[in-house]
Amino acid sequence: MRYGIFSDVHANLDALEAVLRAFEREKIDALVCLGDTVGYGSQPNDCCDIVKRVTRYTILGNHDAAVAGRMDYSYYYDAAREALDWHSRQLTSENMNWLRKLNYFERDGATHFCHGSPVDLEEFEYIFSVEQAATCIPIWDSLGQITFIGHSHLCKAFAIGRERVYEVVTKEFEIHPEFRYIVSVGSVGQPRDHDPRASYTIYDSGRGKFEFKRVEYDVGAAARKIFNDARLSDSFGARLFAGV
Repeated sequence: MRYGIFSDVHANLDALEAVLRAFEREKIDALVCLGDTVGYGSQPNDCCDIVKRVTRYTILGNHDAAVAGRMDYSYYYDAAREALDWHSRQLTSENMNWLRKLNYFERDGATHFCHGSPVDLEEFEYIFSVEQAATCIPIWDSLGQITFIGHSHLCKAFAIGRERVYEVVTKEFEIHPEFRYIVSVGSVGQPRDHDPRASYTIYDSGRGKFEFKRVEYDVGAAARKIFNDARLSDSFGARLFAGV
């Protein structure tokens, strides 16, 4: 199975369309979205419409859960909370119902998918360091051979042994059976690794090979849509240019 895996679209239609065009060139068998289709950006309905149509699995992200009334987000900072409030008013009933039904976790054999840490799915904990990945050692036996996550907006991979975790510092690698892997796939619509290009990933389960990928998109167009909507913070558009 050749998976196209992406996450954290955050209502950025321009970035999403660029990633889907890239997937078309990659001969993908199944698309998987790891959550946060909404939040921050200007086109939540358009992105929901596309993601729910093209994916085999879509995971519930924390922003999705907030908009759908499945978690308390009163502690979010003002601009993020106001964007979520606006998205909840904008979403069609069909898209809202879709978000309300999304699962926290999906598995396809030994390939697992969730938004944050698999240790406690509903808490949406981050994994972007060796120390955070090490919290998965106690559940090693229940981990898939490889677990894909989003949430941090960073491209990171970790090989988890029974007693120690190693960061995998390369854009592509082959998995080894003595390890379990946690792979954070970055963000389509709000990258935060100082690279403004949209992030997507490919995993060939037959070959056991994984790749991080990036694609250019019209950042200016996406930012202007945010700047032109008085209900969204300009910071959500400005950060797109720097990938932070």
